[in-house]
Amino acid sequence: MPDLTLADVVDLLERHYPPGTAEDWDAVGLVVGDPAAPVRTVVLAVDPTEEVAAEALALGADLLVTHHPLYLRGTSSVAATTPKGRVVHALATGGCALYTAHTNADAAADGVAQALADLLGLQGTTPIDPLPGDRLDTLVTFVPRQATTAVLDALADAGAGRLGDYERAAFTSPGTGTFRPLPGATPTVGAVGDVEEVAEDRLEIVLPRHRREAVLTALRRAHPYEEPAFTLVAQATAGASTGTGRIGRLATPTTLRAFAERVAQVLPPTAQGIRVGGDLDAQVSTVAVCGGAGDSLLGRVRALGADVYLTADLRHHPASEHLAGGRPYLVDATHWASEWPWLPRAAEVLRRGAAAGGTRLDVYVSTLVTDPWDLHLAQQHSSEPGSSTEGARP
Repeated sequence: MPDLTLADVVDLLERHYPPGTAEDWDAVGLVVGDPAAPVRTVVLAVDPTEEVAAEALALGADLLVTHHPLYLRGTSSVAATTPKGRVVHALATGGCALYTAHTNADAAADGVAQALADLLGLQGTTPIDPLPGDRLDTLVTFVPRQATTAVLDALADAGAGRLGDYERAAFTSPGTGTFRPLPGATPTVGAVGDVEEVAEDRLEIVLPRHRREAVLTALRRAHPYEEPAFTLVAQATAGASTGTGRIGRLATPTTLRAFAERVAQVLPPTAQGIRVGGDLDAQVSTVAVCGGAGDSLLGRVRALGADVYLTADLRHHPASEHLAGGRPYLVDATHWASEWPWLPRAAEVLRRGAAAGGTRLDVYVSTLVTDPWDLHLAQQHSSEPGSSTEGARP
C-alpha cells in the first residue's frame, strides 16, 4: 500500500478548507515540511505550542495540523531563541511537517463554526456572515456528436463542470447544426459554398469565472470545427453556504441557564469555564455561535434575531454595552475550547480521504489544553464591592 505524500495530505485538507476562503490578514498553508515526504501519522491540535510539538513527535507524527498559525504576522527569523523558533526546529529535526488551516477552516461548510453548531444540536443553520458565492459562467457550445466526449473531457480538465463534490457536470441535448462555408474557410465538414447539416450535441457546462480564459482555450483546441460557436453567460452571484459563524434553532426551546449548562457539558473543560450574561430564566431558541473571538459579530447576531450568542474572548466594554440593549444574551467560552470540536471532524476528513485512495493514515487528536489560564478562583466577599468593612465582626 503506497504512502501518501505531504502534498497528498495537503490536497485533502485544501479540498475541504480552501485557502482562498481565508481572510486577507491570515496565514494559512504549509509552514514546515517537504511536500514530497511520506506521511503515515498525523496529529491535529488547536495551537502550535512547544508542548503540542513535543506530543506530536512522541506519537511519531509526520505532520502536525493546527488551527492557529505559528507566525500570523510573519517573521524574519526562525532561530531557536524564541518559543516559536523552537517549535520550528523541533519539528524539522524530528521530521514532522506543520500545516495551518485557520479562517478557511472557520468558514468551511464542515469547519469550526459548523462543528460547534452541530455539537449543540442546532437545526437549519446558516452562516452569520456568509462569504460571497462563487462567480460562475455558463458555457453553451455545439459539437459534432462523435466529438462531444472529447470536448467535454477537455473542458473538465480546464476547470469547468465542478459542482460541489462532483466534477464533469454538464448537460447535452441532440440537434442538427447547419452552415455554409465561405471562400477562405477550411471546413472540417462539408465544402466551400455548400450548405451542410451535421448531427450535433448542444453542450452546456458551468465554470468558475476565473477559469474562463483557460476553458475557452481548451474549447478551441479540442473542438474539431475551425470556428466553434459558443455562448458565455455570466450567472448572478448568490450568497454561499460558507462563512463566519452559524445561526440556527434548538430543537426545543430552553432557558438561558439550561443552555449554558449544556455548553459547559459538551465543550472540553478549561480553568475559566463558561461565563453567562443575561436573564438566566429567559427562554431561548435561536442560537448564534462563533468559535474563537467573536465580539465583532455582536451587531450582526442581534440583527439576525438570535436569542443567545455563544463565542469566546468577549471583552468587558463590548459585552456590557451589548447586554444593555437586551438580546441576544451572551455565553462566553474560552477560545481554545470553542474551536477544539473541529479537530475530530478534520481528523475524519483525513481518514476518509486516505481510505478512498486505498491508503491508511493514523490520525490523532491532541487533548492538551492550550488555553493560557491554569486556575480560576471564585471570589466570595463578606461585603459588597466598594463598601467599608471597618469595624466588621466575623
